[in-house]
Amino acid sequence: MSKFEKNCLILVDGSSYLYRAYYAYPPLINSIGEPTGAIYGVLNMLKSLLIKYNPTTMAVIFDAKGKTFRDELFKDYKAHREPMPEKLRCQTTPLYEMIKAMGIPLLVVEGVESDDVIGTLALSAVRNGQNVLISTGDKDMAQLVSSNITLINTMSGIVLDPEEIKKKFGVPPKLIIDYLALMGDKSDNIPGIPGVGKIIAQTLLKKLGSLKVIYQQLDKIEHLNFRGAKTMAIKLKQHQKTVLLSYQLATIKTDVTLDLPYDYLIIKQPIINVLIQFFQRYEFKRWLSDVTSNTWIRSTRQCAVNSPLILTTDNSITDDRTITSSLQTKCQIIYDLVILNTWINTLRQAGQFVFNIQTDGLNILTTNLIGLSFSIKSGIISYLPFKKNLDTSKYLDCTVVLDMLKPILEDSSILKIGHNCKFNHRILKRHNIELKGISFDIVLESYVLDNFTHSYNIRNLIKRYLLRNKTMNFKDEDHIKHQKCAVDTQISMGNCIAIHISETNMTLKLHQQLWSQIEYFPDLKKVFQEIDMPLIPVLSRIEHAGVLIDKNILTTHSSELTIRLKTLKNQAYQLANESFNLSSTKELQKILFDKYKMPILKKTLGGVPSTDEEVLTKLASSYPLAKIILEYRRLYKLKFTYVDKLSKMINVRSKRIHTSYHQIMTATGRLSSCNPNLQNIPIRDSEGRRIRQAFIAPPGMLIMSADYSQIELRIMAHFSRDLGLLHAFSIGKDIHCATAVKIFGVPLEQVTYEQRRKAKIINFGLMYGISIFGLARQLSISHLQAKNYIESYFQSYPGVLKYVEHTKKLARDQSYVSTLDGRRFYLSDMYVDRNGTRKKNVERVAINASIQGTAADIIKRAMISIDHWIQNEAPPVRMIMQVHDELVFEVQNDAIQYIQTRIKELMEGCYTLNVPLQVMVNIGNSWAKVH
Repeated sequence: MSKFEKNCLILVDGSSYLYRAYYAYPPLINSIGEPTGAIYGVLNMLKSLLIKYNPTTMAVIFDAKGKTFRDELFKDYKAHREPMPEKLRCQTTPLYEMIKAMGIPLLVVEGVESDDVIGTLALSAVRNGQNVLISTGDKDMAQLVSSNITLINTMSGIVLDPEEIKKKFGVPPKLIIDYLALMGDKSDNIPGIPGVGKIIAQTLLKKLGSLKVIYQQLDKIEHLNFRGAKTMAIKLKQHQKTVLLSYQLATIKTDVTLDLPYDYLIIKQPIINVLIQFFQRYEFKRWLSDVTSNTWIRSTRQCAVNSPLILTTDNSITDDRTITSSLQTKCQIIYDLVILNTWINTLRQAGQFVFNIQTDGLNILTTNLIGLSFSIKSGIISYLPFKKNLDTSKYLDCTVVLDMLKPILEDSSILKIGHNCKFNHRILKRHNIELKGISFDIVLESYVLDNFTHSYNIRNLIKRYLLRNKTMNFKDEDHIKHQKCAVDTQISMGNCIAIHISETNMTLKLHQQLWSQIEYFPDLKKVFQEIDMPLIPVLSRIEHAGVLIDKNILTTHSSELTIRLKTLKNQAYQLANESFNLSSTKELQKILFDKYKMPILKKTLGGVPSTDEEVLTKLASSYPLAKIILEYRRLYKLKFTYVDKLSKMINVRSKRIHTSYHQIMTATGRLSSCNPNLQNIPIRDSEGRRIRQAFIAPPGMLIMSADYSQIELRIMAHFSRDLGLLHAFSIGKDIHCATAVKIFGVPLEQVTYEQRRKAKIINFGLMYGISIFGLARQLSISHLQAKNYIESYFQSYPGVLKYVEHTKKLARDQSYVSTLDGRRFYLSDMYVDRNGTRKKNVERVAINASIQGTAADIIKRAMISIDHWIQNEAPPVRMIMQVHDELVFEVQNDAIQYIQTRIKELMEGCYTLNVPLQVMVNIGNSWAKVH
């Protein structure tokens, strides 16, 4: 088995595991009567696999509910099987969740069996140069065995390679399907030929060959030495259709369409809190002890997980029905303004409260307030209805209530706790209330603790931190996110209020737990209090301001793109000598690779030729059709993703686009933008710049862009303390020109544009660990030249190399990297992946996260400083966009000089590095003009 020690994909027949565990392990139950034996057995077998083989890629595959294509071929296929026992069925869902929590990919594909999914994945992996280990007790899988695919029975420990298959079944793997077709398979109700058993099937296949050959040589059967040989030819003729049907039923399908990302099969970091919750519930005491002490993780994944999360549980939370009923009894629905006034005094005296808004939609510009709730103590809540509902005709006047609440909502000394506080801030701004004192947002509390890929909606936060994985009593997850409670929905208004109240109560519980964890880590507390929370009202104001759009420019551009797309389509039809759908991957594969035999440069996970941008770019240099398709795709995306979409998103009243900024969506802490995404609008080509022409200044104002210059390289200089970088930045040198001087050995005044361009690629590439091959590809040079450039670079900047290696080691040792402010980024793949390429990618992520994360924190601090200045001094300027390292403003014409100077000062002075920060400011009448 030595060949499976590295680069091995393990595929587990989960359905086989499930039944074997159910019948082989004792019928265990926990203290409340839930059966646990099958769960324990499957997890135990998976744990054994992980310990023994330490894989980097793996999947557990289960049969889906419902019929498969085999049922259509033969109505009696598996018809004799009893339904899954209820005591087993109830264990499947929690088992699936536990497998996922272990970090192991899980697949359930409808319309086929788990065998077919395993066969497809196995052959695809072999084509990509991987060995495969299939863990199963199913004899059908023997047909897949080859020099690269091996079976293992985890229960018995027996390993089957091609020779062992031949010993066990009497025929080689390539004849297993024929073997099963002849003798049938009682377990699957595959008919076979009556009277044909192992001996006869083996004899026929050994002496004559495959089924096809046997039917060509029926006259030779009577001379073979076995009982019934003289009449076997007649039997074979009589049952030929049955044999062919049995052959189809026994054949594992190896071309199942699997819509999976390339890295789906990579084992991920275990989700510790979820495992603890399950092990507590099902009373797996030894595993619970192992997982809380990290020994369970080390033994299975050989990695150190160093998460700052400290597990605490709320023993008062037992079942979500109890939560709902207790909330209904402890919630005071306020219809009387006198009572409301009493509550307001209570909130003021408390000095801190949970504040939650209920609306009838998610569009901040059009949604309406239908209720508010407050809480200062868990389980004690007040709710203020603003809309007549199905259960009562009582409600309050929204305007009157907001007028009464405005003093405490705008009092910065009274702290507010919420979920998605930016939404609340923007809604209230529409009602002329500036929400102040926003101190705790449970989404950001969770993000600052653990930014490693989990969902931050309140349902998942409750499940993750509070409920020991109890199922929430919410029928629709969308109702957890600022629910739409219109009368025409199936959920009654009363039920919707109950959900809203539940959310308010859970917000307080989550805050209490999360904040107690944050306080253990001073750096994280500082990041949360000085950056993440103060940024909320800043982003809210930017979103509210929006950016003015000239729709006519977009309309004209769209029309021109339509004409160009039609021209490109006709050119493609002429070159292909037929019409086809240029947006269809399947049709494109047929044209490029079947009809014109273009070289297959890359395949998808499903094993079909790839037609992605990288492939088409390489083909475009030799094949005009590929070049046209590439250009068509570019313009198509430009038209429908940007030009047309932006036109539709212009607000009717403001004539502006109002994007939404998110603080929690990226791995490096950068802000992201959606509806629309302003951060991905192209800038490097003329078509992208034309889109930016539509972003204009109002009359009497200009657009001003303030962009940090080479901030990531300056941060690298600070981190690495490399003398060459520090000197170049301290005297104001162009760092790319300075690098060109060192790499190409030319005087500064003789550095060409092309040399500077290459130096720029080298600066950024080597900073993030680009390989020789990657650099050679980007610069279109030989590998030897790339190698020489890299050596020359690190000789010139040895501190950079030391920092890169130090960061890799740090990430391996502590499982995370930090920004200068102390924000942490967790890097579990550093430990679970042994594949060299994957490991290098993760190491690049580690370096990238610390540098880009620091850059993100710097521009956030700048935004906070500038917003503070604007709010206090009210200069004639508005911050309207943030795009990567750039801030965009609308500035009054006659105040340009003063505002330009002030913003530059604030941005350059918001953070102190070992080298000066530099901001480039440009002014024009559109966004395009400032670049």
